[in-house]
Amino acid sequence: MIDINFLRNNPDKVKENIKKKFQDHKLHLVDDVIEMDVKVRALKKEGDDLRAKRNTLSTEIGMLMKQKRVDEANKIKAEVVANNERISSIEKEVSELDANIKRDMMSIPNIIADDVPIGPDDKFNIQAQTFLEPKVPEFEVPYHTEILEKLDGIDVDSARRTSGQGFYYLTGDIARLHSAVLAYARDFMINKGFTYVIPPFMIHGSVVEGVMSFEEMGNMMYKIEGEDLYLIGTSEHSMIGRFMDTIIPEDKLPITLTSYSPCFRKEKGAHGIEERGIYRIHQFEKQEMIVICNPEESDSWYEKMWNYTVELFVSMEIPVRTLICCSGDLADLKYRSLDVEAWSPRQKKYFEVGSCSNLTDAQARRLGIRYKTDKGNVFAHTLNNTVVAPPRMLIAFVENHLQADGSVTIPEVLWPYMGGTKVIKPKK
Repeated sequence: MIDINFLRNNPDKVKENIKKKFQDHKLHLVDDVIEMDVKVRALKKEGDDLRAKRNTLSTEIGMLMKQKRVDEANKIKAEVVANNERISSIEKEVSELDANIKRDMMSIPNIIADDVPIGPDDKFNIQAQTFLEPKVPEFEVPYHTEILEKLDGIDVDSARRTSGQGFYYLTGDIARLHSAVLAYARDFMINKGFTYVIPPFMIHGSVVEGVMSFEEMGNMMYKIEGEDLYLIGTSEHSMIGRFMDTIIPEDKLPITLTSYSPCFRKEKGAHGIEERGIYRIHQFEKQEMIVICNPEESDSWYEKMWNYTVELFVSMEIPVRTLICCSGDLADLKYRSLDVEAWSPRQKKYFEVGSCSNLTDAQARRLGIRYKTDKGNVFAHTLNNTVVAPPRMLIAFVENHLQADGSVTIPEVLWPYMGGTKVIKPKK
């Protein structure tokens, strides 16, 4: 959510930003908010004037009663009653207008960075860098579920019977590999100075509204029936929500946290052959990182964070590239975002395995996250980034480490987490 003072003083800039995000249907919100804001300020002034007059009239009533001028006092009392009724009406109208302003302000996208590429969708994202040389083996690389099935590492059919589409069982060495990567990612981030956290996996609706746009909420979140609770789509939701309505001492910044959680997401419809299997699913696990910092440091933290993900994948000998997300591919709260994509030898292209975002103070405004300075309380900046998200990582892992005999090699950094296992061999 942007600062309403910025909107008041720069309505054309806010409209231009909406156009850059190809959301022209929201342009009217700027004028609507300004119109309602003018009404609110006029009503509040009227209310303040009436309260001041009420105080004056109350003093007059007291003097008249002392002088036994009861009729005159009663006339003024009637005026006070009328004023009180008008004040009550004003307060109700202001409350309704404030709610409408908040609703519209939460739908107006955050101002994007000046260097964000302009485009309506992810086709306009721009490759920034590549890391490690992508390779295609001389033998044919099967679809990832075929590789995993031959390693006796996945059971999609049983999961379909127990839970439906979009679920899976991981078994044996592949299940261990899945957990090993998460444990390695946890220790990797701890060694970078981040504090490890296991957060709640369900959050209240007020937190959901604070951490994401309305469009994202409808597309992602599962609600617990009959309760004000939602299953998290990523641990960022509860991690950022932890600081809701708090004022952080400035010397406690930056707050750097890494968290593990299962994630639950709605995924609607068929997504094609490359998004079957375990690419796009309803349930997965993830290691996340978040940073809460002052505005001066958020750009540098953004650079550090996505570099950590790249470093992690490179250490597991998986080629990756980074993509700068264009304006139309940014969720409403994002100032800028960068995707990390892993190389797929089978598809001979990259696919997304993580995303790093700087939300400036947009998320903090919605949640009331501030830090204390000598000049007053200031809204903090919030950032989030995927460290690693199995099982998408597993797709990149098994494809890039697959051998001609169907075995999958384990890079050295994971040997301690795999009990010394260096190769997973086919069971079928």
